[in-house]
Amino acid sequence: MRPTRLSLAQDGGTFALPDAGTIAVFRPRWGDDLSALPKDRVRIVQGFKPDHDAFAQAGYDVHVAPQGRFALSIVCIPRAKAEARALIAQACALTDGVVVVDGQKTDGIDSLYKACRKEADVTAAFSKAHGKAFAFPATGAFSDWAAPKTPRKGADGYHRQPGVFSSDGIDAGSEALANALPRLKGTGVDLGAGWGYLSAQALAQDSIETLHLVEAEAAALDCARLNVTDPRAQFHWADATRFTLPDSVDFVLTNPPFHTERAADPAIGKAFLQAAATLLTPRGELWTVANRHLPYEAHLATLFQQVEEVGGTRGFKLLRSARPLRSRIAR
Repeated sequence: MRPTRLSLAQDGGTFALPDAGTIAVFRPRWGDDLSALPKDRVRIVQGFKPDHDAFAQAGYDVHVAPQGRFALSIVCIPRAKAEARALIAQACALTDGVVVVDGQKTDGIDSLYKACRKEADVTAAFSKAHGKAFAFPATGAFSDWAAPKTPRKGADGYHRQPGVFSSDGIDAGSEALANALPRLKGTGVDLGAGWGYLSAQALAQDSIETLHLVEAEAAALDCARLNVTDPRAQFHWADATRFTLPDSVDFVLTNPPFHTERAADPAIGKAFLQAAATLLTPRGELWTVANRHLPYEAHLATLFQQVEEVGGTRGFKLLRSARPLRSRIAR
């Protein structure tokens, strides 16, 4: 666990807390116990809405983007290699002291440690609980790892940046759903809109009055604002599983996630489907794309009167669910 490793690494001399100044913690996940750090000096940098809100409710000073300079920075590496490197470069540029890097083996900490040793005077790695922590003085040597200041526009015309879902291209599941959509009318929601591909395709239909793009990852939503410039689009940085609107909508589109870090967790997708059902009018429809191995149909049957597979590909199935069962839906 990160809390045990960080605390023990500190006790073992891998890094020391500065006597003064703020301490940045980049991209920690809720559940990472940071109690070994002086809370009044900690600045959490987290753009994922559920984790951002959880740390804020626990009394931490939380920001989507870093503010000011730091005496010490701790980078909790994410799965995406490019994002991990970009976070290290950002921490180095904003830190006057030491940068600490912490992560699990499953997230690529071993290869990142080797890469960092080529760039800076890195301490020996402290290994614990299937991961490593190491430190080095902040240096400009990592400047070539930095992410672009604005999301880059790909050859397909869409803006993306490291760390967002499907950052290398159009997701095959979202593309399959976009190609299968019927004529949609009225007001809708793209639940977990990512960088906006599905919404951009849906808004080609002039029968849509308003489309709400709901996305928990701030970086992805920044890309969506560049990719979806239609005035009918409204953007919401929000936890999709808790999102509400004053009025019910006519349709919901979703390509729900089903992973927590590297572990498959279909409960996340089910929470998306539950949230979608609560957003719809009595005659509303939910259009979902999912990997074929995910057992969503049984859960959908508890939420809707009608559930049917309406197509798909070898790897994905497309599901249409209609007439939400209000008496069976609870938030």
